[in-house]
Amino acid sequence: QVRLVESGGNLVQPGGSLRLSCAASGIAFAFSTAGWYRQAPGKERELVATITSGGSITSAVSVKGRFAISRDKAKNTVDLQMNSLKPEDTAVYYCYARGSTAYWGQGTQVTVSS
Repeated sequence: QVRLVESGGNLVQPGGSLRLSCAASGIAFAFSTAGWYRQAPGKERELVATITSGGSITSAVSVKGRFAISRDKAKNTVDLQMNSLKPEDTAVYYCYARGSTAYWGQGTQVTVSS
C-alpha cells in the first residue's frame, strides 16, 4: 500500500520561507516521478514542481527562482524549499507520486499572510 505523508505547512509572513517534506512508503521515489501540487480556495489543483526518476525537474513559472524541489533517495523523501513566499502562494500543498497510478498525500496547509 502506497502512503505519502506531508509535513512542514505553516503560517508565514510574506517574504518568508518554509520547507515542505513528503515521506513515502510503498513506493520508491528514486524510480518514480514525484513532486508537489497545490490547490488554493476556489481554484483547480496546479503543478508546483516535479522531479523524474532521472532527475529532470519541471516547475511552474510562478515559482521559478523561489521554490526548489529535491529528493533524498536514501530517506525516500521529496522536499520543497519555498523562499520569498507571497500571499498568492497560500494553498493546500499535496505530495504526488506516479507509479502504476497516481498517488496523493493528504495535503498540508501553507498560509502566507501578515
